[in-house]
Amino acid sequence: MSIFRLATASLAIGLAVFLLVIHRAEIPTMTLFQNPEFWVAVGFAIVLAIFLRLRVPAMLAKLLDARAAAISKELDEAKRLREEAAGVLASYVRKAAEAENEVAAIITDAKAEAERFAKEIRAQLRVQIDRRAQMAKEKIEQAETAALTEIRAIAADTATAAAEKLIAARMDEKRSATLVEASIKELPDKLN
Repeated sequence: MSIFRLATASLAIGLAVFLLVIHRAEIPTMTLFQNPEFWVAVGFAIVLAIFLRLRVPAMLAKLLDARAAAISKELDEAKRLREEAAGVLASYVRKAAEAENEVAAIITDAKAEAERFAKEIRAQLRVQIDRRAQMAKEKIEQAETAALTEIRAIAADTATAAAEKLIAARMDEKRSATLVEASIKELPDKLN
């Protein structure tokens, strides 16, 4: 039995008891009609009768059920949205962790690349320094060789000039003619 029907039944019983008490108190009927409480009770009973006739409790129950269903639907939607938001949050947390791991990997790779590049540059620099040192050594050797060659040439020129002066001082015509004849005789042997 619904609460509204229970309340209506209780009101009807209360009205019946009220009328019975008034009847036993031997209040004249005309006085009853002049009593404002009586008219309030009658008006209330009429309103209740109209409400029952128009099925207002059923309409109220239907409205309340519809509102409860809407609230339940909203709660289900809110629960679904909360779960979806939790999933999105977990996805973003996972993506953030992946991004952090990727950043750490990039930093590690960059450090390794920088280290490798530095080693490579050091090796290239060492090779270049060694090559330049070798080139400098070769230039020094060439300069030494050129200097020795120049010194030898100067020494040869000086020796030739000295020998020329010495030969010119000791050579006379007779010796000169003998040397020319000996050279002419040796010439055919040297040409063959």
